Amino acid sequence: MKLVRFGNIGEEQPGLIDQAGALRSLSGVVGDIDGAALSPQGLAKLAAVDPATLPLAPAGVRIGPCVGKVGKLIGIGLNYSDHAVESGLPVPTEPIVFMKATSSISGPYDPVEIPADAEKTDWEVELAFVIGTRAKNVSETDALKHVAGYCIVNDVSERAWQIERQGQWTKGKSHDTFSPMGPWLVTADEIADSGNLGMRLEVNGVSRQNGSTQTMIFGVAYLVSYLSRFMTLHPGDVITTGTPPGVGLGMKPPLYLKVGDVMRLEIDGLGHQQQTVVLEGS
Repeated sequence: MKLVRFGNIGEEQPGLIDQAGALRSLSGVVGDIDGAALSPQGLAKLAAVDPATLPLAPAGVRIGPCVGKVGKLIGIGLNYSDHAVESGLPVPTEPIVFMKATSSISGPYDPVEIPADAEKTDWEVELAFVIGTRAKNVSETDALKHVAGYCIVNDVSERAWQIERQGQWTKGKSHDTFSPMGPWLVTADEIADSGNLGMRLEVNGVSRQNGSTQTMIFGVAYLVSYLSRFMTLHPGDVITTGTPPGVGLGMKPPLYLKVGDVMRLEIDGLGHQQQTVVLEGS
């Protein structure tokens, strides 16, 4: 299934994409595409629904972030071997973990705001997975049983805040609109191998990232198991797993986003996103 949330900001309704590609409303079936809906019981309920019986969503309606009521948004840094080389940093021997504020989550086609005092705002196409079943101290063997599905996240990053100022990465990752999510949550049964997905990002029509999850250092099963040792993962938590090479930071000379730039992101099987860059408050 391809699960969607649509409507005005803060008023999103649940929906799904039918086999013909039409957006249909799940209002009255579930309250939201959230942890409850993404549990095994919730997904079974949704799978039993005949999409043809659901009303069509209004034409041209805004697509919101594909998961609602996200409890934790966890990022994994330098998780692609070729991106670590591009960044001039050693390949990590265990996952680099940081948090992104859930207030950074936005829709896949919403504008991305450059903060007024930003200096080095960058793009990152990433595969994210969403937890469907509580995970605490789970084995790598059992880890994928806890994953409800997958989606795209653009891990927008203000590099000056992330790297050049004291403290942790979180403040460079958490500005409003720095986590466009969606367009769909694709349930795990539709993704045969999360370790073999092509990933692409363009800026103003120019290819900047063209990679694959094949170069991930730590795969999804490992990450679920690893994170569950340090914190309980709850249904609806989102983990975004790192980016392949081609970010602005790694270019020579570095190239960063400016007002008016248009980013287009795509991952095999997960649809595409597109955002226009605007100045904060405009």
